[in-house]
Amino acid sequence: MNIRTRGILEMTAAMIISGTVGWFVLETKMPPASVVFWRCAFGAGAMLLVCAGLGLLRRGILSRRQAGLAAAGGVALIVNWFLLFSAYAHASIAVATVTYHTQPFMLVALGALFFGEIPTANKIGWLSVAFGGVVLIAIGGQQAGSHAPGYLTGIGLALAAAFFYAIAAAITKRLGEVPPHVIVLIQMIVGSVLLVPFATWPDGEPPPRVWGLLLAVGFIHTGLMSTLLYGALQKIPTALVGVLSFVYPIVAIIVDAWAYGHLMGTMQVAGAVAILAAVAGMNFGWTLFRRERRNA
Repeated sequence: MNIRTRGILEMTAAMIISGTVGWFVLETKMPPASVVFWRCAFGAGAMLLVCAGLGLLRRGILSRRQAGLAAAGGVALIVNWFLLFSAYAHASIAVATVTYHTQPFMLVALGALFFGEIPTANKIGWLSVAFGGVVLIAIGGQQAGSHAPGYLTGIGLALAAAFFYAIAAAITKRLGEVPPHVIVLIQMIVGSVLLVPFATWPDGEPPPRVWGLLLAVGFIHTGLMSTLLYGALQKIPTALVGVLSFVYPIVAIIVDAWAYGHLMGTMQVAGAVAILAAVAGMNFGWTLFRRERRNA
């Protein structure tokens, strides 16, 4: 097996794992903050083993400033997970996941607000398409009499989660010299410490089953997924990463339909297509305006 093929398989596996996390979270029947705590706690254990295996637990691997930035990114990441996990119960796994994929546009907004990076007309155009998709999803859910209470709240939570993910991603970009596995380890430790007050024990569901779900979220959806993802990023080109990333929302939609019978209506599907098309258009540099340069 050549390196490119292995990278494709690793990226695909990482996205499939990511697409199933919503089911694991909802099946625990636990508060989102508590699930995030256990994800961080077990995830820290998983990443500690990974870092040890890769020989990354050595002095001088990062500076104090870099450690501080990684910790700040960890705060943004755990807020992102809390908001996304909360959104699942309101707007369904499928709708929350698709809405969450407005992350690239949140990065554009952050760049404009804090770094003076004026977005091109093309990016603004794709942002408008994505916004239209969110509107269609919101209207479609309301017209269908949405299967979950607080549908619009769920969409808002997913958008907020995307914003905090963008903050975490922006911080991570500034840590290019630090091994990504070490960054994730620091983030998991920070999350574990900050969320201790919100930690609860399984209650209601059979404890062995819930512990199994929580262990899976920590070791599989965090440790294994992160290892596969970062391994893939080193083997395949960015364009291919962008293509394979769409496996995540597609799997989430399938899982939601299979597990809970949540089928998206026509308008919701149209909105999902608009969002994913906008993300693809911006990632791959598709142009909406003829006068704009290809490299805009």
